[in-house]
Amino acid sequence: MDTIVINELFSAIFNVLYFGIILATIFIVILDNRNPVKTMAWILVLFFLPIIGLVFYFFFGQNTRKERLISRKGYSRLNKRPIAEYEAQEHLREQASTSRLMSFFTRVNSAWVFEGNTVDIYTDGYSMLQALMHDISLAKHHIHLQFYIFEDDAVGRLLRDLLIDKARQGVKIRLLYDDVGCWRVDPMFYDQMMCEGIEVQSFLKVRFPRFTSKVNYRNHRKIAIIDGRVGFIGGMNIAERYIKGVSWGIWRDTHVRIEGKAVYGLQSSFLTDWYVVERTLLTSAEYYPKLSAYGSTIAQVVTSDPVGEWHDLMQGLMKAVCSAKHYFYVETPYFLPTEEVMTAFQIAALGGVDVRIMLPKRADTFLTHMGSLSYLDELMKAGVKIYLYRKGFLHSKLWVSDDEFASVGSTNMDFRSFEHNFEANVFFYDRETIRRLKNIFLTDQKFSLLLSRKIWAQRSWKNKVMESVVRLLAPLL
Repeated sequence: MDTIVINELFSAIFNVLYFGIILATIFIVILDNRNPVKTMAWILVLFFLPIIGLVFYFFFGQNTRKERLISRKGYSRLNKRPIAEYEAQEHLREQASTSRLMSFFTRVNSAWVFEGNTVDIYTDGYSMLQALMHDISLAKHHIHLQFYIFEDDAVGRLLRDLLIDKARQGVKIRLLYDDVGCWRVDPMFYDQMMCEGIEVQSFLKVRFPRFTSKVNYRNHRKIAIIDGRVGFIGGMNIAERYIKGVSWGIWRDTHVRIEGKAVYGLQSSFLTDWYVVERTLLTSAEYYPKLSAYGSTIAQVVTSDPVGEWHDLMQGLMKAVCSAKHYFYVETPYFLPTEEVMTAFQIAALGGVDVRIMLPKRADTFLTHMGSLSYLDELMKAGVKIYLYRKGFLHSKLWVSDDEFASVGSTNMDFRSFEHNFEANVFFYDRETIRRLKNIFLTDQKFSLLLSRKIWAQRSWKNKVMESVVRLLAPLL
């Protein structure tokens, strides 16, 4: 009898503690004052799948937006030289004050605009890798590389061997890769580079218990800087599939090479992230060499992260969409927008703006693709044109609007990019670069299917149900 009483007592205590923890976690989620859609998603998961929900919340759900990864003083020291170069451009500063988007990013993101750049655009992995390796081979002082994925495959090993050669020549090399993005890569692959004097760091290592809660906050940026003069930014990682494609077609992506002062923005972004993992503040003038004008391109590098005060790129996108007068074109591999972004696209289309969104007809991730498809009918109902790219997998992140700006970078149209990831995009404001990127969109459009609501409504009920179910989890994907 005593054993039964003790068991019942322990069972009662366990239930009280268990449900107490669940209720306390739900209370914490509510107090975070997040997007109501996201808050309700977490509450539903915690309520109906309590054990799984607690584990998921511990790993993926905690809000770190109130944290700071670098002090204001440290950030000011990193940006001292770029600010001085920006302020020396009196004519461009006047133009920036009249451009609402330029001004927005300058004030909110401390993203400085620079003129006198030259830009090369790559739409396939082979040409980008060829250009990157050529510039690396010419490096004299330093090479800074940052990729979400740096695979141990034929492409990754080719680049690794080149970096080792440059390290032996005395060039200072720093490589930053994302810990989660490269989970499957054998650590020995990076150790080989470290043994040759290359500084290699993984971003926010997921180690229990210190950084376990940050497994959801990944560095999705794809950046390269050579000697502080040449930089690369876009959607391409270092992996063989970016060159060989997928089983159903090519891997269509967009990356750019920049030569000029806009590279300062890429350098500041890299050195800030390097400080986060290495706790070393690199502010020497040798990382920001004096540069002359190389061309006529006006560029602004904009970053966003899950620990800043604002959702910089998401809010900038909303401002750009709502300010569009004639057209707004988007290429994105995933479309799981926040409610605000979804509403912005609908309002623009209802107001007569030619809004076009291009997605892959077939994607590399089943769940995110199904979730993306659930939004299409609402967009088409408002007048948004939806194109499904059929030549292969569209991984490009490209925005173009009104011949006034174009953007290339790592940011997808989804909750993860807008709220959880460290992202980077470059914005261009000169007519020639905008025209080139617009033509790339229009070329891709030729290989795409234009959806109609009538055709879309004829898809199976099975697909409709699956899309709707996955959409409930969109804030958590």
